[in-house]
Amino acid sequence: MAEGQGAVERLAAVRAEIEKACREAGRDPASVTLVAVSKTFGADAIQPVLAAGQRVFGENRVQEAKAKWPALREEFPGVELHLVGPLQSNKAKEAVALFDVIHTVDRPKIAEVLAAEIAKQGRRLRLFVEVNTGAEPQKAGVLPENADAFIAECREKYGLAIEGLMCIPPLDEAPAPHFALAAKIAGRSGLALLSMGMSADFASAIAFGATHVRVGTAIFGERHYDQRMSM
Repeated sequence: MAEGQGAVERLAAVRAEIEKACREAGRDPASVTLVAVSKTFGADAIQPVLAAGQRVFGENRVQEAKAKWPALREEFPGVELHLVGPLQSNKAKEAVALFDVIHTVDRPKIAEVLAAEIAKQGRRLRLFVEVNTGAEPQKAGVLPENADAFIAECREKYGLAIEGLMCIPPLDEAPAPHFALAAKIAGRSGLALLSMGMSADFASAIAFGATHVRVGTAIFGERHYDQRMSM
């Protein structure tokens, strides 16, 4: 119970920081969506945050989300679920059925299978292209120099309504130039949404136009595994 209360207090603090960052950037706080990244946390940790009114959540893995969110959604209507981790093509059917937003469209194969599943299931998903702004070989995402062509391919070849970009800056570099690069690519491709900024840098991301910030540790606390890819 105490841990749940702690998460609720941290949620309030994150919301206040988002409002402050928006004021400093001359933006309406309503223009920024807080995605509470609940990966690795069970229903008992998530329920207090839901009870506090948070309705937008992010998960990294399809199977993990499938195991815990159907029951939580029955208990708390109106949840919007975002896939913020890499998507394997063999999980596309389940992902389209379960998630409302996918942040990690990053290659033609995924675009192709998503298009087929969206058509088959008759769902309307919001889709982001993931850009690997740091050109890190261990990370997913289309390279910045290929982003414009890939966005066009998603739209024209696969008929996907891409609405935004997502990026994760390298841990050992200042995030601001990466946020600026993502915003520039989004602007020239006519994309209104930017998913960027995590627990340590979401205020900076807001200054560069983030519309979705993905915050996990600052709400739920530390995870009990390698934190290098922590949201």
